[in-house]
Amino acid sequence: MSTTAEQAPSAAPEAPARRRTGNRFLYLLVFVVGTGSLGAEIAAARLMSPFFGDSTIVWANTIGVVLVALSIGYWLGGRLGDRRPDVRSLCAVIMVAAGLIALVPFVARPFFEVSVGALDQISAGAFVGSFFGVLFLVAVPVVLLGTASPWALRLAVSDVEHAGQVAGRLYAISTVGSLVGTMVAALVLIPFLGTQRTFLAFALALALVAALGLGRRYLLAPLIVAGVFALPVGTVKAETEGEIVYEDESEHQYIRVIDQPDGDRILELNEGQAIHSLRKPGSFLTGDVWDGYLVLPFTGMDEPPGRIAILGNAAGTTARAYGHYFPQTEVDGVEIDPELEQVGNRYFDMDSNERLEVFNEDARPWLRASEGGYDAILVDAYHQPYIPFYLATREFFELVRDKLAPGGVVMVNIGHPEGNEDLERVLSATMAEAFPTVLRDPIEPTNTILTAGESPLSAANLRRAAQRVLPPDLASLASDEATRIGARLEGGEVYTDDRAPVEWLIDLSLLDYAAEN
Repeated sequence: MSTTAEQAPSAAPEAPARRRTGNRFLYLLVFVVGTGSLGAEIAAARLMSPFFGDSTIVWANTIGVVLVALSIGYWLGGRLGDRRPDVRSLCAVIMVAAGLIALVPFVARPFFEVSVGALDQISAGAFVGSFFGVLFLVAVPVVLLGTASPWALRLAVSDVEHAGQVAGRLYAISTVGSLVGTMVAALVLIPFLGTQRTFLAFALALALVAALGLGRRYLLAPLIVAGVFALPVGTVKAETEGEIVYEDESEHQYIRVIDQPDGDRILELNEGQAIHSLRKPGSFLTGDVWDGYLVLPFTGMDEPPGRIAILGNAAGTTARAYGHYFPQTEVDGVEIDPELEQVGNRYFDMDSNERLEVFNEDARPWLRASEGGYDAILVDAYHQPYIPFYLATREFFELVRDKLAPGGVVMVNIGHPEGNEDLERVLSATMAEAFPTVLRDPIEPTNTILTAGESPLSAANLRRAAQRVLPPDLASLASDEATRIGARLEGGEVYTDDRAPVEWLIDLSLLDYAAEN
């Protein structure tokens, strides 16, 4: 008995020591799981943006599905923690989640090739596509990751007296991990490693921490994930007609330059449902919407503009044409993605315009800070099929009005399903709040250019310019434009900075188009 009594004091501290060691591992586990769950959310939204854009609807779907998945995971983790209160079982679940996350970028391409093709046939909007995309890609691994916090809490709490303290510490560490995962994914991994390797980086971290809890022989799993890093990054878009001469994923978007069989060179961004820049061999005209920007300013002016701003310069199709036809016009091209400036110079001869200055900034903050005095402001900043809401409000067009020179005009390109005028009516009504004259030019079946100004605008003025001012190439183009120009469409809600449901309006118009076809 005396021996037992003597040994008791020395044995008592060992259990708390083991608990502290075990809890430190659980803290590490929930931290890494936090980084993985939110990092996967950021990467998933990025992975879908080439197909569905990055509108607030896409983000709402991504965040919503992730939150639901985490909620299910919390519930499931509580039940599993009571049934199997051991670290190895928890780590086994995290290892499975790591494997699923590592697979995401590889299964995404065939999944999107099938789903996007089907959605394009019915012109379904980004809401439907992005919802099922995030549901298919990350819902299951996020559910598994969601089990970690309640399960770890069940393992970490040894007595009721310290339950609150341990729970608070676990959830605080998990939340810090989520913050770190969000920032690292958005600011470091995606810009420098790309989306595919971002998923692999989080999968590797999860596999490593799970292997620590499972034992040495499970270190093979993170080694396999690390080996996958060596695989070349596959293209994230389906094959297209023509030759892909450039493909990259910038900090802002997916970029692809394609030489088509007819010799045209086009720029695709994100989902590729629209052409954002076009260069025809041996020509500065395109036979498309960009040509309208060259002549529509003359609905309100009698001489070439001295200074213009292009909000949404892309690879410089319009800027290049201005350099050819109006070499004295100063052009400020605003494009948020600096990589597009490099693409424009290298593949679209954008730098042939010596009077072009490119600003890699967001359009509206840049315009607010600019000196103004523009004879024309061209707005073409689409993430097809959506226009940023803050470029479609009364306050924005009041800002545009303030930055125009006397007699200046603003032109807005509106993309829409063929035959649908919902967005055009809204923008017409909104522009009319800032400008007394708004004209429409249905230049293409899926594009309308609205032109507005404080001075009188007319097709007659454009015809006079065709006869007196414009070079021959543009004179015939202006005459054709003058036959299409008419008064703005009536009706439409006025959008404001406080309320501008652009995404819903466009998605509903796409669904209406699908129902009619």
